[in-house]
Amino acid sequence: MKIILAKHAGFCMGVRRAVETTLRLVESRQGSIATLGPLIHNPQILAMLEQKGVEVVTDVALVNTKTVVIRAHGVPPEQKRRLIASGAAIEDATCPRVVKVQAIIDKYQRIGYAVVIFGDRDHAEVEGLMGHAGVAGVVVNALRDLDDLQLTTPYIVVSQTTQDEGLFEEITREILRRYPEGKVFNTICDSTHKRQNEVRNMCREVDALVVVGGRNSANTKRLAEIAHSLACPVFLVETENELAVEKLKSYQKVGVTAGASTPTRVIEQVVVALEAI
Repeated sequence: MKIILAKHAGFCMGVRRAVETTLRLVESRQGSIATLGPLIHNPQILAMLEQKGVEVVTDVALVNTKTVVIRAHGVPPEQKRRLIASGAAIEDATCPRVVKVQAIIDKYQRIGYAVVIFGDRDHAEVEGLMGHAGVAGVVVNALRDLDDLQLTTPYIVVSQTTQDEGLFEEITREILRRYPEGKVFNTICDSTHKRQNEVRNMCREVDALVVVGGRNSANTKRLAEIAHSLACPVFLVETENELAVEKLKSYQKVGVTAGASTPTRVIEQVVVALEAI
């Protein structure tokens, strides 16, 4: 079996920054540390942080630690205000790409624009973006959602940073057709763009694709969905222990990619296991 490893696999800049920020706090021994929500969507990293004493807090009301880290996905402004009021020291590890989307929303929401967010309603990043948009915000995730869309004011369209670029273009085209002269900001991050394009290219040359990453990771699942849409057999695994060895034996050339929150060590273990087939 020939293994082809994607060039753009593993930690993106935002995830690496969040993890390194938290580990730096642990190493400096600045008392108890918690993250508001899971720092990133990867169970191996979360388990490692838990072993180092980093607690995950799901509500600001439960904060009783000295330092609280804001996760890579960001939080709604109201949550951040409550954190400040709690008296905890705050380390903001929001991905800079997400901060950019928040800033765009803040700018246009203040001058009366409606805000259309293309993303997954229940995703942490989108919840944070909706907190910035307030009553002016609405989330769409598919073309069918546009039937319920009512825009009577100037509007902007932004995207969750890890969304499918092809679908974003399709949806924004249709929104502009129905409601001309809106402002569209393609806020899908460059790392996501490169990974998705690489998956499309790999699917043309491999017999199957293995995607490595957490099941709760939106960008990881998106890579698998793209491969599936191209009729490429795809296997989504968190670790090498989940590889479907018997099924994979039938393929001569297998591609491997990974989500933006997948540690290099986990990717390497999957590659080694594949090479042993």
